[in-house]
Amino acid sequence: MFAILSALLSCAVLLSGTTEIKAEKTLVERLGYRATDRLLIIHADDVGMCHSVNMATIQAMERGVVSSASIMVPCPWMPEIAEYCVKHPKADFGLHLTLTSEWEKYRWRPVASISEVPGLLDSEGFIHSTVEETVAKASTKEVEMEIRAQIKRAKQFGIVPTHVDSHMGTLFTGKFIGSYAKVAKEFGILPMMLEPTPARIEMGKQLGYDAAKISEGLRAQGYVLLDMLHEDIEGKTLEERRDDIYRIIRNLKPGVTEIIVHLALNDDEIQHISHSWQRRYFEYQIMTDPKTREFIEAQGVKLIGYRELSKLAYQPQK
Repeated sequence: MFAILSALLSCAVLLSGTTEIKAEKTLVERLGYRATDRLLIIHADDVGMCHSVNMATIQAMERGVVSSASIMVPCPWMPEIAEYCVKHPKADFGLHLTLTSEWEKYRWRPVASISEVPGLLDSEGFIHSTVEETVAKASTKEVEMEIRAQIKRAKQFGIVPTHVDSHMGTLFTGKFIGSYAKVAKEFGILPMMLEPTPARIEMGKQLGYDAAKISEGLRAQGYVLLDMLHEDIEGKTLEERRDDIYRIIRNLKPGVTEIIVHLALNDDEIQHISHSWQRRYFEYQIMTDPKTREFIEAQGVKLIGYRELSKLAYQPQK
């Protein structure tokens, strides 16, 4: 069908000699950049989880290259980062909408009333540990109620989110992505969304949904879709992780790309919470190293945040 339509349009141009088909602007062009520019969001997840993550993220934003971050509202240290947001209103913080509680001895409960979201709870009364459990046991009604409650609670603490995204990707599943998009639009907040790359289309097929069709519908409604996302940084040592991050940056294509990092200091708190504390500390070191900024600038890559992207949210493309 697309081949036939393309051929007909080409014939129309040749026959009329005057017909001009105006190409739709790319995301970077809509942001006011050249189509060939490579824009990068370095995004820190899990803020609010604990004090160590909060301090590492603040330092990486103030003197490093992290350009955006997102906050886990149900977690115990959310008030600390909320206070920082109030004092630093230009800081680019969104909400890391949280429907899983994955650590063995450090857990959290829903923000919404427990009686209204029983499907979000495990046998111990905490949010489920895995995405699979949440998808299997929680209803879309319960999920919508909980993510609304998280956004409202963040606002009560003075947070003005630049965007929302999803902890562990729970809301990107076929069952919940509609609720995620719906609630974000209700609040006028930009939700992190992705263009349907071949890999995502194939994953969607395996999970029983059409990623390309969903993305097409979202784009038509004014949602902004990132061109590329990198969330799995490889390497067991500091240098291996640095090399992988630099490799990703070096090979960026024109468009808007997000790299997700997870940061923490090297302290007792994070070591008692997370088995991945060492990797988090490595990423903190890389993100606060002046050489990382020098490398990004040498590659001609431009750092942006969600505050810039949010200006396009729900706006018709011109």
